[in-house]
Amino acid sequence: MSEKLSVQPYKGTRDFYPQEMRLRNWFFGVIRRELENAAFDEYNGPMLESLELYAAKSGEEIANKQTYNFMDRGERHLAIRPEMTPTVARMVAAKIGDLSFPLKWFSIPNMYRYEATQRGRLREFWQLNVDIFGCNTYEADLEVITSAIRILRAYGADETMFTVRINNRRFFNDVIAAITDKNAEESRLVSKVIDRKNKVTRESYEKDLRALGLSDEQIGKIDALYSMNVAQATALCPDSVGSCELRSLFAALEKMGLDKFCVFDFGIIRGLDYYTGTVFEVFDNAPENNRAMFGGGRYDNLVDLFVKNAKISGVGYGMGDVTLENFLVTHKLVPASFGSGVKVLVTRFEDVPYEAYTSLAERLRDAGIVSSVYLGQKKFGKQLEYAVKGEYSHAVIMGGDEYARGVVRLKNLLTREEKEISLDALIEELQ
Repeated sequence: MSEKLSVQPYKGTRDFYPQEMRLRNWFFGVIRRELENAAFDEYNGPMLESLELYAAKSGEEIANKQTYNFMDRGERHLAIRPEMTPTVARMVAAKIGDLSFPLKWFSIPNMYRYEATQRGRLREFWQLNVDIFGCNTYEADLEVITSAIRILRAYGADETMFTVRINNRRFFNDVIAAITDKNAEESRLVSKVIDRKNKVTRESYEKDLRALGLSDEQIGKIDALYSMNVAQATALCPDSVGSCELRSLFAALEKMGLDKFCVFDFGIIRGLDYYTGTVFEVFDNAPENNRAMFGGGRYDNLVDLFVKNAKISGVGYGMGDVTLENFLVTHKLVPASFGSGVKVLVTRFEDVPYEAYTSLAERLRDAGIVSSVYLGQKKFGKQLEYAVKGEYSHAVIMGGDEYARGVVRLKNLLTREEKEISLDALIEELQ
């Protein structure tokens, strides 16, 4: 091989150097704290699944066009996971008799989708998945929406920065049936057109609806729904199960003081066919990044794929790390530093035994203080330069004189202040 190998990662994937990992660990840490505080339990599943699993529930677009799939040596057709919902449904079905419902689960796995890369969308990404199984009332919808709001608020976001747009598929189907006299399958086709309304021209949108048999009057009635609030919209089908779910959900959000983050939006459909009830999307309100960041909804039939008549309802959402990072950067919510505060470099001099430094570093680590001995032989100035670039907060200086007297000099690299201190008092000072 005469040519050098490329240093670039595969298209749509990323290298994570330590600085990027600090950022990721920080925002994943915020997520875990919020969800664990709300009694969600973390799980994970395999990266490889049968392609059949995605063909059954993720839809043709994902299963046939966006999966990385292959035949293994046992001639099994496998796919690298493009999403997590089918996997978690399979896991719930596998131990359905042993689990205590309702379940509150979350995971942050990495996924792969073969699709065109663009802002907020890569081929490899990490995705937060939050799901509740075994509660078929609006309370579970409220719980997952609340968790999404709490996570964003934990980063410092407020109601000016994001909006949760909410609809209900049962309500949508009932309204479309009332307006157009369409059956379930025909209403599903209408939903596909409405779902892509903001991605096509108005002319194309109307043309597609007319192709499904809708008149200008019917299109006008649908258009009117886009500007209605939840009370106005649900009054059109007051006896619909979806109407009742929407009214209960928004009443609860108001009582919790979370209604300022949420609006009813008839245009929110969610493209995946397995959604059956509440659906929602969280939008970034920044003009330069005004887009849906993530979303989810209720799916009542997934577990039935594996266990006949399981009757285990689910509701959840998925939030990708790329769109989350874009949101945090856009709104300047990323802190300047992700460190725990104290990080100590033990500098070295030739007239002090190396084991004196390693022993000191071990004492610091035993006390829970992040520390490292400088590796190699360089001038003191270069060691301090290394400490600054490595975002160390302090440098411990112990030359031959200090070593003989049982003291060190402690240098604060942020303030540049330096003082002499005994070895016994060093740990207390740093803590």
